[in-house]
Amino acid sequence: MTALSMLPVPTFDRPLPRVIQGGMGIAVSSWRLASAVARAGQLGVVSGTALDLVLARRLQDGDPDGAVRRALAAFPVPTFAHRVVKRYFRAGGRAPREPYAPIPRLALRQTRLAQELMILGAFVEVWLAKEGHGGQVGINFLEKVQMATPTAAYGSMLAGADYVVMGAGIPRDIPHLLDRLAGHEAVDLPVEVSGAPAGHSVRLDPAELLDADLPPLTRPTFLAIVSAHALASYLARDSHICPDGFVVEGSRAGGHNAPPRGRLTLDDLGQPVFGPRDEADVAKVAAIGLPFWLAGSQGTPEALATARAAGAAGVQVGTVFALAQESGLDPSLRDDLLTRLRAGTLEIRTDPFASPTGFPFKVAQVPGTLSDPEVLADRPRLCDLGYLRTPYQRETGAVGYRCPAEPVHVYVRKGGAVEDTVGRVCLCNALTADVGLGQQRADGHEELGLLTLGVDIDGAKRLATIHPGEWTAREALDWLIGATG
Repeated sequence: MTALSMLPVPTFDRPLPRVIQGGMGIAVSSWRLASAVARAGQLGVVSGTALDLVLARRLQDGDPDGAVRRALAAFPVPTFAHRVVKRYFRAGGRAPREPYAPIPRLALRQTRLAQELMILGAFVEVWLAKEGHGGQVGINFLEKVQMATPTAAYGSMLAGADYVVMGAGIPRDIPHLLDRLAGHEAVDLPVEVSGAPAGHSVRLDPAELLDADLPPLTRPTFLAIVSAHALASYLARDSHICPDGFVVEGSRAGGHNAPPRGRLTLDDLGQPVFGPRDEADVAKVAAIGLPFWLAGSQGTPEALATARAAGAAGVQVGTVFALAQESGLDPSLRDDLLTRLRAGTLEIRTDPFASPTGFPFKVAQVPGTLSDPEVLADRPRLCDLGYLRTPYQRETGAVGYRCPAEPVHVYVRKGGAVEDTVGRVCLCNALTADVGLGQQRADGHEELGLLTLGVDIDGAKRLATIHPGEWTAREALDWLIGATG
C-alpha cells in the first residue's frame, strides 16, 4: 500500500457543487455575485484580495445602502468593528475629487489597525454573501499575497466561509493554518523573504487581538488551485499539506496563470506560448482520489459535461460571471466589454510581463484602460498600495519591501534588477479602479482600470445571443447546468 493510498479521503456533509464561480480580481467576485450563485445551489466565491482596502473605501464612500455597516454590526466583537467605522466612515461620502485616506500596507510585522481591517474586510464580504440563505460560499486567495492570508482567512471563518480556494503558488501551509484558526489559536505563516534564509513568518494571535472568548469555528473545505498533476500529487502525499480537493486550472483561464514550463517563448503578439507540458493530466489527478474541478475554457454546458465524464465534480467558471449583472465590475466597463463581445471585437491577450508577480496575466484590450500603451505611459509610476510587494533582506539584515511596478530607480536602489521592471503595471490600483474604487489623487490624476477575462469567450458569446441585454448569475447557471441536469 502506498503512502498516498493511506491518506484519509475527506468527507463532505453537503453535495459537491457542479459549478464553482471563480474568485476574480479585487471585488469583481463581489458578495452580491457570490450570494446569487450560492442561492442557486452552486459555490459562490468572493475575491479575498485587498478586502481591507475595499472595506475602508466603501465606508469612505458613505456605504449608501448600509450593507457594510449591517455586516459590521454582526461581527462577534462589537468594539472591534466600531473602531474601524469611526475611523473611515464618511456620512454622505467623500467630497468631490477628495482622495481616499490611506490604509496600512502589508508587512511582516503588522499594526493592530492593519489586522483589524483585514479581518473585518473578509468578514464583511463573506457575511454579506451568506446573508439570508443556506447556500455555500467560499473565498479565493492568492498564495503570492502571503502576508494577508492569516487575517483574511480568519475573518472569513468568523463569517462562516464554507470553502477556501487558493492559487498562484504552492499552498502547502494552508491546511494547518485553517486547522489552528478554527480553534482561535495563534498562527505563524511562513513568508518567503528574498535573499534571506527560511525562518520569516507573519503572525496572528486571534485571542490577543480580539480579547474575547469565542466558540470554535467550522474549518472550511480547502481547495488548492493547481496547473500540473505533479503538484497535485505532491500536495496529496503528505496529510499535513494535503488539501480537501483541487481546482485544475488550464492556461486559458482569466487573471493570473502559471507560466509555461521551460524556456519562455513568445508568439507574434508577444504572448507566452503554452504547450502540452503545461496541461495537467486529468486522469492522473482523478487517480489521486480527491474531488477536483476543471478551470479555464470550461464556461459552456458541453465543457461541464466533459469534465464530469472525466471524473471531475464539475468546473470553475469565471468569464460568464465577470460579465453578469451582479459582478463587481464598474457598470460602464462591463457595458463596454459586452458591446465589444457582441460586435466580435473583444480581444484578450496573455501579457507575460504586466503583473508584478511574474505570472502571465490575461488582459482585455479596451481603449481608455491601461491595456492601451499610451494610457499606461501617461500614468505616474508609483506603488502606494503594495499588495504585490515582496519582502527582501537588506544589506543591514533588516527586511524591506519592493515591487517591480514601483518607480524603476527605487526598485533598483532596493536591489531589484532593472529588467524586471519592463512592462510592469500597478495591478493593485488598476483592479480597484475596475470596481469603481480607484484612487483620485490630489493632483487631479485618477487611476484607470485594467480588465481581465479568460481567453475562451465562447460561453459569453452564446449567453449574449440568448440575453440581448445583461444576464444574471442565475441565468448563466441555468444555461450551464440545464443541459447536464
